[in-house]
Amino acid sequence: MGGLLNCGLLSGAVIGAILAILGGALIPLGNYFVEKTVKKETVIENGTIAYENWLVPGSPVYRQFWFFDVQNPKEVMENGSHPILKQKGPYTYRVRYLPKENITQHNDSTVSFYQPNIALFQPDLSVGPENDTFTIVNLAVVAAPALYQSGFIQALLDIWVKSSKSQFLQNRTVKEILWGYEDPFLKKIPLPGVERVVGVFLPYNETLDGLYRIHNGKNDTSKTALIETYKDKTTLPYWPGGCAMINGTDGASFPPFVQKTARLDLFSSDICRSIYSNFDSEQTVKDIPLYRFIVPPGAFASPLVNPDNICFCTEKEISQNCTLAGALDISSCKQGKPVYVTLPHFLYASEEIAQGVEGLHPNPPEHMTFLDVEPTTGFTLQFAKRLQINLLVRPSTKITVLKKIKLPFLFPILWLNETAIIDDKKAEFFREKVTNKIKLLHLLQAVLIIAGSVMFLGFLVSFLVCRAQKSK
Repeated sequence: MGGLLNCGLLSGAVIGAILAILGGALIPLGNYFVEKTVKKETVIENGTIAYENWLVPGSPVYRQFWFFDVQNPKEVMENGSHPILKQKGPYTYRVRYLPKENITQHNDSTVSFYQPNIALFQPDLSVGPENDTFTIVNLAVVAAPALYQSGFIQALLDIWVKSSKSQFLQNRTVKEILWGYEDPFLKKIPLPGVERVVGVFLPYNETLDGLYRIHNGKNDTSKTALIETYKDKTTLPYWPGGCAMINGTDGASFPPFVQKTARLDLFSSDICRSIYSNFDSEQTVKDIPLYRFIVPPGAFASPLVNPDNICFCTEKEISQNCTLAGALDISSCKQGKPVYVTLPHFLYASEEIAQGVEGLHPNPPEHMTFLDVEPTTGFTLQFAKRLQINLLVRPSTKITVLKKIKLPFLFPILWLNETAIIDDKKAEFFREKVTNKIKLLHLLQAVLIIAGSVMFLGFLVSFLVCRAQKSK
């Protein structure tokens, strides 16, 4: 009888060991099947989950705008006082809801396409209508001296500014500021080729961004969604050296199997450059575990702090010989207009950058850019891309309405937040197809390993105790 008991205990220990080994074996085996499925479904070609969400974003994408309204216009125009700004918003538009156009799959595992630009106002998600009016800097008057630097031409510009009764500041509606208006000053200029309509995002609606050519991941998933060329070029003409490189994806997705140690590069045509993001924290959105990557302060640091940024410093005035942080001169990709991009409220910028205005209050959680990426698939399930549009204002001895300005400074016009979050229906689909299966696999692995180990140890100890008692 004792022999049978010992055999039973020993058999139990063997079974436990087998279960534990089976649980361990499921780890590489399960990972293999997960990897195989993910590699198949993240390829950007017709019939995959990735393609469906790539063609048209699976969830609504919105652009929210906050406008900076000048509270002391009389003092600014008459005395050259610092503008006191007060933001108002959001004014919300739905974007990226049209499918990509001219899609062509190429033999080298790349796909080319155009991204349609469209913006549809969302009254229910806005604080007011598109005809709300704000006091802002006069876009045309401030840009003109940068485009026409000859003293003689500027003297003529002053005549046309006066005859149009234009001022340093102006009142414009949300719709006019964003999408364009016929400017009275520009209408007076009899020079050929002068565009009479001006707006921060003119032209935008019913235009196409691209041509993009990206890797579809069919032959190499580590390149999935990475941009190969933009407008048939691998570099941008606006920057020297390594800053001209077009790196990363458009931010909607990344190659699968994202690690926390990864640096995720993304290209934005809005700011005419590539930028990078680093892991920040783990997040959970609608029961889906995600990795949050943020664009860090180092991406906007001065070259003294981050030497890689030296080739983004193309002007010496506002940056004080490339010693200040936080402002990017993108005039070279805006036809010479003195446009500067910063983070909202000059977040991460040097104090000197913000000295020309009052009323701004940078707050990292509200104003930083982040992407919440599902690490197995590389899909971005929530994001907030935030930036601020500013004009460089310079004093002028030739243009009367600019004579009161004391020093060059950046004049904020607006800041925007382009954002999306996976909707409930897509989240349920994603959990069913990806998250829950991975969780079940990991649970099964853990149960087998733990149960097998407990059985093995329990039966082995019992066997040894029985043998010890029998030997007595």
